[in-house]
Amino acid sequence: MIGFFEEVKRRKVYRVAAAYIIAAGGIIQLASATFPAWELPSWALRLVILLVLVGFPIALILAWAFDITAQGIRATPDTAAPRTPRRRNIIMLIATGVVISAATGFFLLPRVAAHKVDKSIAVLPFENLSDEKENAYFADGIQDDVLTNLSKISDLRVISRTSVMQYRGRPTNLREIGKALGVSNILEGSVRRSGNKVRVNVQLIDANTDEHVWATDYDREVDVTDVFAIQSDLAREIGNALQAKLSPAEKSQMTRKPTENGEAYLAFVQAHDLSCAMEDLTKLKQSEQLYQRAIELDPNFALALARYSQLESWMLRTHDASSDHRGKARTLAERALQLQPDLPEAHLALGFSYYYGDNNYEAALKEFEIAQRALPNESEVYLAIGAIQRRQGKWAESTANLEKAASLNPKDTWPLQNLALNYQMQRKFDAANKTVDRALQINPLGMGLWEIKVKLAIAEKGDFSVYEQAVEKGKSFPISDEERLKMVGNEANLLLLQRKYQQLLQLGQQFTDDSFAAVPGSLAMKYFAIGIAQKGLGDDTAARTALVKAKNILEDQLKQKADDGELRVQLAKLLAWLGEKDAAIAEAQRAIDLRPETKDAFEGPQITEQVAQVYAILGDNARAIELLDGLLSRPSEVTLQTLKVNPAWDPIRNDPAFQALFAKYARKA
Repeated sequence: MIGFFEEVKRRKVYRVAAAYIIAAGGIIQLASATFPAWELPSWALRLVILLVLVGFPIALILAWAFDITAQGIRATPDTAAPRTPRRRNIIMLIATGVVISAATGFFLLPRVAAHKVDKSIAVLPFENLSDEKENAYFADGIQDDVLTNLSKISDLRVISRTSVMQYRGRPTNLREIGKALGVSNILEGSVRRSGNKVRVNVQLIDANTDEHVWATDYDREVDVTDVFAIQSDLAREIGNALQAKLSPAEKSQMTRKPTENGEAYLAFVQAHDLSCAMEDLTKLKQSEQLYQRAIELDPNFALALARYSQLESWMLRTHDASSDHRGKARTLAERALQLQPDLPEAHLALGFSYYYGDNNYEAALKEFEIAQRALPNESEVYLAIGAIQRRQGKWAESTANLEKAASLNPKDTWPLQNLALNYQMQRKFDAANKTVDRALQINPLGMGLWEIKVKLAIAEKGDFSVYEQAVEKGKSFPISDEERLKMVGNEANLLLLQRKYQQLLQLGQQFTDDSFAAVPGSLAMKYFAIGIAQKGLGDDTAARTALVKAKNILEDQLKQKADDGELRVQLAKLLAWLGEKDAAIAEAQRAIDLRPETKDAFEGPQITEQVAQVYAILGDNARAIELLDGLLSRPSEVTLQTLKVNPAWDPIRNDPAFQALFAKYARKA
């Protein structure tokens, strides 16, 4: 060992090692300071450190072998030492360099990764510390506006309001919340209000370590204008704490005051809170009244106009397609844009007006894309864009946007439900089942989720056992009358697929006509189911009576909704069963014209499948099989398993061309 250290000293390896360590430290410090400013990825800094560490033993070897002299670089002369110690010394030198580099990397690289700022954040509901409980809406308003301002910063990833609101009033294990929401930072706060005096306390916490990153409080007498200033300041300071860059447009959006009227603002906050209960019609109507009040108090409240418009579009889509929601949604959105042409929420509202009101997908997508540029963290925007893209047949782009929506709103099942439908249409059953199971972990009693899970089991394997699980679960579902009718419809369809005609007949006769008033169109389906059941049981006379009744109901409905493709194709099937061939084909063609697959690649195939059933009923096997062949070759809900179990195809089941479909697509599968 004495000989080794003497050689190291003689060959000036100590000097090179010291100089290398000093230079390497400077390089690492410089890279640590400049790489984030240049927005280089985190792996770039780790690569620099790794190269520096690998270079250390190489530098030692070069220092051992060469020396810098007045005549230039020369090989260091060997002494008269024997060959074996010389080889031993070189091995020890290399081992020393490797050990030092490895030890340094072991301690340095994890710390470099730890100092990387993760710009993901969830803003939890603010605690209301006021004596008056009605001030809870005021606390919600501050939290919601802070969240909204942060979500407009494209350099951040901000979790949607729907996913964070469920943590209101719950014990907060921030590490668990951070893990559940997929974020590294959590903002929590409290609000105390008494008259015009407001105290807001917030703290930004690292969800991985429970350490405080930043905290502040405001304690002052304020009016509504000052409240907006507090919200803007909070968002800006939180962005700074997370090292987020703000564009001039983002800064401008933050400082804009939505209204100068405090009473209008509180009405808006309450309306927005109620509008999130998307399936509760009573709350949605209360939300309408509060939005109307906010606008009456401040006619220039553009954000309230935009949110009100969006609510009207949703009401049109899900609850009342026959009322004046369509015109109201368009008028409100246009008023909001007249007041603030660059308001992203107004473009979002106008997009939904085009989407739900007119089925104008191109115009809707244009508005959604404008909104997305200013709302980079708004899950709803990505969901809307994905919904349009799949109708345009852009399945990869649609799926990517729906996955983005799900990542920004991880505790909401709606994005996952839509994502599962995408996978189902593309026959990606593994991905579809995993997505539905993720959603069921969030909401085990989600009726729509169980409906998809049942369909997937049948479409993939012809398996009805999942249906039995769903029925058992359904007994504990807290559901509305409308949802109960939908569940009855699903049960009727499954009994039909299983050819359980007697049970299907009993189910249809179990409910009075008045029971179906909650869902337009469901009464016709009741008599259609009864008619098919009686036909399956061999009672053609009773079947015809029920089918005629269903036909009359549908014809009355079409007087009010002449452009409803789904109603048209249902009428076509009834006419086919009643033997009215020409009328059935005419209605089937009208249904396709109203929703062609070239315009709607998502719902269009459903119409095409039912038109194929019309031709099968009428005995036009060739046309029915031609349509099925096309559906099997592109994204649709049709699979070989559904063809096997669905009695709708019994009229053509023995046709060699129909059987050839199984040979053709079984190979592709």
